[in-house]
Formats: sequence, structure tokens, C-alpha cells
Amino acid sequence: MVEARTRGYFGIGAEGVSKSANIGALLRTGHAFGASFCFTIGTGWDARAARTADTSHTELHVPMWRYPTLAEMDLPQGCALVGIELLDGAVDLPSFRHPLNAAYVLGPERAGLSDALLQRCDHVIRIPTRFSLNLAVAGALVLYDRLLQHGRFSERPVGSKGPVEALPETGHGAPRFRKTIPDWLNANANKV
Repeated sequence: MVEARTRGYFGIGAEGVSKSANIGALLRTGHAFGASFCFTIGTGWDARAARTADTSHTELHVPMWRYPTLAEMDLPQGCALVGIELLDGAVDLPSFRHPLNAAYVLGPERAGLSDALLQRCDHVIRIPTRFSLNLAVAGALVLYDRLLQHGRFSERPVGSKGPVEALPETGHGAPRFRKTIPDWLNANANKV
């Protein structure tokens, strides 16, 4: 299996979520999609309780930042903050162009993101559903959409039974040497 790679980096986190298992599932989802970091803002997250949902032990593999308050949140320079919320003025996920470097943040299902956090967001997007989804499910949909947009995949066939085309070559070609070809490369060429 080949791991899907995307350009740029991203992080995923939650604000004000009280259910540790939901946060654990979100962290596992972020880890599975290749998150560079995870974060929480003002949550009562219990790492032991979160392990019931995070069987990949994300905290051992991905940096985890826990901000007690929104004022203490500090993202990397150049990282766009993207809120995920069911708001009328939010951009529908299928129409959203993901920033190259982004931190995605979700809130609790009933209350949503705080007004203060929404004010700090560079973008606010919505998943076009009738009602709010589970935290990890919503995170998975957004990260999958990002993967489709920033990953390298073949175009889809026109029909469901059509052939999937191979990815085009990158065009990088063989290495070029400015002075001389190294001996190790010449030795391998003579063996062929």
C-alpha cells in the first residue's frame, strides 16, 4: 500500500469538546490522513479516555498542542485557520479551495464554534448536510476533500466502468551532473 501524500501541511483540532472519545476519534482521523499536528482549545480532554477511540496512539506520532484558552492558541506562521461550521455564510466544502497550509478546527455538535474563534478564522466552511455530524466524521470528510484537492491522483473515468488512467510522469527525468558522472553510476550502466 502506498501512503497518499499531499502538498503543504495541515493540522486538525477541536474547541470546547467535552467527550474525550470524540476527540480521540478526530485525532486518529487526522493521523490517518497525515496531519502534521493536532490541537485542542479549552477542552476537558482525558488522554486515557480518548485511547478507546484512538487506537493508533496519535500522541506518540503527531505533535499535540493543548491550548487552555483561545487567546493562547498560536499556530505556525502562514497557517490559515479554517473553521468547520454549519453557518449560512460559510463556503460549501465542495466549492472550497483548501489553503496549502491550514489548521482545521471543529466545535461541539450542539454549540458549534465560539464567536471569538469564528472571528479568528481565515475561512469558514460547511459540510452541506441537514444537521451536524459526529466530530470525527466531519473531520474525515474535510480531510478527504483536502486529499483529493492537494494529492496526486489520476483523473476519474467518465463512466463508472471506465479505465483509470495512470498518473502522468513527473518530467524530472534522469539526474544531471554538471562536471562528471560519478563512478558508481558508470559502474551500474556498464552492468546493464
